[in-house]
Amino acid sequence: MFRSRVVTLGVAALVLTACGGNGAETQKKSELTLYNDKGAWTKYFDQMGTLSKQSIGLGMKPTGYTDSAQYQAFIKASFRTNVKPDLFTWQTGGMLEEIVKQKQVADTTDIWQQAIQAGDLSKDLAPYYTVDGKQYCVPMNVAYWGMFYNKKIFDKYGLTAPKTWDDLVKMADTLKKNGVKAFYHTSVLFSFVWFEQLMAGSDPDLYDRLATGKAKYTDPGVVQVMEKWKSLIDAGYFINPGDKTDPGDVLKNGKAAMVSFGTWFNTSMTQRNMKPGEDYDFFVIPNVNASLPKTSMIFESGPLCSLTKGADPAANQKYLKWWTTSEAQEKWASSRGDVSANPKVTISDKVLGTVTKDAGSGQYRLVNRYFEATPPPVLTAALDGFGKFVTEPGSYKEVLDTIQKAADEYWSTHQ
Repeated sequence: MFRSRVVTLGVAALVLTACGGNGAETQKKSELTLYNDKGAWTKYFDQMGTLSKQSIGLGMKPTGYTDSAQYQAFIKASFRTNVKPDLFTWQTGGMLEEIVKQKQVADTTDIWQQAIQAGDLSKDLAPYYTVDGKQYCVPMNVAYWGMFYNKKIFDKYGLTAPKTWDDLVKMADTLKKNGVKAFYHTSVLFSFVWFEQLMAGSDPDLYDRLATGKAKYTDPGVVQVMEKWKSLIDAGYFINPGDKTDPGDVLKNGKAAMVSFGTWFNTSMTQRNMKPGEDYDFFVIPNVNASLPKTSMIFESGPLCSLTKGADPAANQKYLKWWTTSEAQEKWASSRGDVSANPKVTISDKVLGTVTKDAGSGQYRLVNRYFEATPPPVLTAALDGFGKFVTEPGSYKEVLDTIQKAADEYWSTHQ
């Protein structure tokens, strides 16, 4: 999604070998490797490595991927070889449980207990990192999803953040009449964004049941969501889903007035020298179903992990513990202009600070992001299906049938 250098599997293996990543023998390391799927964040990881060297005597060298499938393949390949990263980023939900069950991920229960006691982590986050009663990894980041918008376009047409779903649709109509596409969407990787938003904003209980196999993708409520999504596409509110323009550039250049992403997308704005409140802003997306007691807000938290058989397990644990502290998180959040998993950290961006505070106060119904909530085999089918749907909206029933076949197969052995 972001432009950055892409590391091939072969080069990655050579780099790791040169760093002495050998699971067969324990080493004392002064610099750790951190492999990640956030290639555009390399400079921020570099800054964290400099700070950790000063603070705890452990440096950190990042290697960033921009291709998610290639990255996951590399990490999984490392389980079977002596070429292993010290630290790596991953996903919560089924993807974390999968590698924990393979006994590949180091237990971080002690880190979590100490961090919660110190006020550095919220106990509300712990379930996302818990498998069979133990915690694994620590939060690399947290994010709350909503809508980023080009403030100059809004100002030009007299638009303000919507209070209701009908307000949002009326705004899209106004923009359309003036030759401006309202929304960004894509046919690759993030093809699930509008499904999760419409589903959570229509019937969050049904959304949760889908994630646990207690509902079907062919159920009437899901079909209605797809029909709602189709109506928005048919109305001409979206840009071409095959457009390869980086979404940060889409928003800056006004190719679309609005882009729905997690608060981590704020980093894309700051990287483009855009100023919050002047060039862009953010609002929580209203529910489709106005009768719901709370506004549904998509939530995600990305793990920072270490392997059970790392080159220096003690150093890895030391680094993960430091990562949760106020010192580390203050730097991590402020450098990227993002929110933090540490409740003690003050968020400088006023809007994001308010969202973070409100989300933690129970004002919203937090809904686990589809990417983490959905079992990997079902997710694969869904990403392919939604990617087809946004280019062929009339295929929605066929798409739902295909996803449900994958769900039936998975849940037949996992209930």
